[in-house]
Amino acid sequence: MTEQKSFKRLVRARMERTGESYTTARRHVLKDGRPAGQMHDSWLLREILDGEWSEAMLAGLAGGIGFMYFVFEYKGHVPTMTIVARHHPAPFIPTALMHANIAHEVTSTTSARRAEAQLRNADDPVICLLGKEKHPVGVLGVDGDTVTVHNHGTNTQPLSEFMSSWGQGKHEMISIGERIGEPDVAKAVEMTCEHLTGPVLGNNFDVNFGFSGMRKLAEQLRDKGKKGWSRRWPDQEGRSAVMQRLHDCLEVQYTAPKATRPLYAEFLTENDLPGAQEFQQAGQLWSEIARGGDYDELAEKVDEARSIEERAVRQLMG
Repeated sequence: MTEQKSFKRLVRARMERTGESYTTARRHVLKDGRPAGQMHDSWLLREILDGEWSEAMLAGLAGGIGFMYFVFEYKGHVPTMTIVARHHPAPFIPTALMHANIAHEVTSTTSARRAEAQLRNADDPVICLLGKEKHPVGVLGVDGDTVTVHNHGTNTQPLSEFMSSWGQGKHEMISIGERIGEPDVAKAVEMTCEHLTGPVLGNNFDVNFGFSGMRKLAEQLRDKGKKGWSRRWPDQEGRSAVMQRLHDCLEVQYTAPKATRPLYAEFLTENDLPGAQEFQQAGQLWSEIARGGDYDELAEKVDEARSIEERAVRQLMG
């Protein structure tokens, strides 16, 4: 089978832009190591959409920011803390496409044969969600037993290897169609504000989300009882582990730097909306929190960041 037209389209676009031959343009596309943006998901979607949208715009349409805080405790194990600083739990890329008014379809199958057929038959680039963590990567085309993947840059790999990494559980894929309307910025902002102020899930776990989750984090940082950080991670080893986890959650994992707040501020500025300055300030505070420190001092900064974000949300809600 020849390369799919989705990949060829990227090569020809480079040829038109640079005047290179097909062979030279193809080599550059395959070796393209462009920076991975501020957040992987929003960067990948921007790439798949050929740069028509800014990363900030797509992140904002996905909901941009959020807050989820949990501590998981199992007998015989050190407690595990997690924070998700971007919008959650709505699926990030489909939500961005929905608010962008771009036609799309999310499919899943437990059949590796059916999933491979879907990849081979796709006319345009698709996004596949890999492994248990559903890490999104772009698939630009299948050529025989080789697949062209857009993840951190563009590269090729054996199709069997890709299928193995994709096939942990369901093979989930997002197929992207044409733009069918104008982006619904107002609806995206409304969703963000509603989920920060709560409720999110409509059950007892809502205390862990949005501004309520920030209050719970501050309370447990201060608490000297069994739910407090000083009791959950009492020794230097435990403290070091939770501080590293705090940094990763606020700066790296499922987030853009500074808890995604500056990226969301860019989205607000791009759409002439209030609150950008406040989210820039909050982002700086979350970055200071990510560097760790005394638990009580961290709690003060969490409260300050929450207060600033509450002011921004009041402006956005009018």
